[in-house]
Amino acid sequence: MEELTLGIGSRVQHAHYGPGVIIGLRYAQYQVTFMDHGIKLIDKTDPLFEALVAENVTTEVETLSEVEMSLLKILRLWGGTSEVVPLGDRWKNGTLVLQPGDSSLKAKELPIDTFFHKIVMLRDRLRVLEQNINSHKVLSDEDKINLQQYITRIYGSLTTFNVLFRDKEHWFVGEKGGSSD
Repeated sequence: MEELTLGIGSRVQHAHYGPGVIIGLRYAQYQVTFMDHGIKLIDKTDPLFEALVAENVTTEVETLSEVEMSLLKILRLWGGTSEVVPLGDRWKNGTLVLQPGDSSLKAKELPIDTFFHKIVMLRDRLRVLEQNINSHKVLSDEDKINLQQYITRIYGSLTTFNVLFRDKEHWFVGEKGGSSD
């Protein structure tokens, strides 16, 4: 038999704390407000605890801990935007060398994989920005189009980095036939 989880709003009784109402759920505990004892965490298996009026009963474990809420927020924000983007084969294990014009200064070397990862993150964040603009409730259609044009120009400025991508489908694409920045 499946164990049922009482939902928020359920009226309960505890032998020590008296009557209360479930106000929060944890994996193994209920967060309950008791009339005379305030908010307490009660184990779901506590033998001194009983349900009087069950509300929102479910077989699934639903929790609302702060960590889980933060994780859900992150997943919603970044869900679907981070894909595996392969680096061009000829660049694997390579190094990016930035040589200053002044020969007395030391060159900066950076693994190309690290640089590539930053380029991919930039591209993903631009995509999220585009989605946020398109779904914005206050911006007018004209405002959205104007902001989209700036993003398109940014993509155009980043086309130099397309040489790093293995697959053309991951390339930055700016305005077709327009002047490049």
